[in-house]
Amino acid sequence: MTLPITPSLSLDGRRAIVTGAGRGIGLAAAAALGQAGADVTLVSRTASEVEEAAAMIGPTATAAVLDVSDIMAVKAFFAARPAFNILVNNAGTNRPKPMWDVSEEDYHAVYDLNVKSAFFVAQACVHKMIAETAQGSLIHMGSQMGHVGGPNRSLYCGSKWALEGMNKAFALDLASHGIRSNTIAPTFIETPLTKPYFDDPAFKAHVLSKIKLGRVGQVEDVMGAILFLASDASALMTGTSLVIDGGWTAD
Repeated sequence: MTLPITPSLSLDGRRAIVTGAGRGIGLAAAAALGQAGADVTLVSRTASEVEEAAAMIGPTATAAVLDVSDIMAVKAFFAARPAFNILVNNAGTNRPKPMWDVSEEDYHAVYDLNVKSAFFVAQACVHKMIAETAQGSLIHMGSQMGHVGGPNRSLYCGSKWALEGMNKAFALDLASHGIRSNTIAPTFIETPLTKPYFDDPAFKAHVLSKIKLGRVGQVEDVMGAILFLASDASALMTGTSLVIDGGWTAD
């Protein structure tokens, strides 16, 4: 009899990149990867945020300024660097309002970042991975709203459902290259972006009524899933979603 050995969560020797890494879930993702031993590149439009974050993580972290909505800049950025083994495709936005109030500008702001930019960041990353025969893991930051609907969130839900579909197709295209693709789908996580929403007692009460574990998520609640999907512990997982929602979508 041979005793099975648990796959390692260590990321020693791997190169990781996180978009939207200056704060919130992106910062937590970069910290999780760095703490597990990866050389991690933190990307944001704001130099001061990622530089401070990289300094906190330590010498294996690098800050880089990149506007992921600039597709030509994205292609040049990845082309100029060695292949990454791990991508956390995290940059995103939201403009909550009733569907009848959504403008064309709102539509483009949400879909261009949440869908278009996410697609072309993944594509640019994959081009280099395939060229250098680098295997690895793409992790796309989805949402529980990519699995259900929500009031005042037609744009956000639509964009995150689109990300789920893209992810499944990515997984099928990339499997033969040893590249996995999965999403993480959190519930409301308290971040600088979402914190003002919780100042509205009615909104907070609604959210807590849907999260069966009875609390708003914290960025630490997502870090374990990021590490899991980045590591050999999830070696047979691709084309699926880790839903971290406190039971929201179970109801």
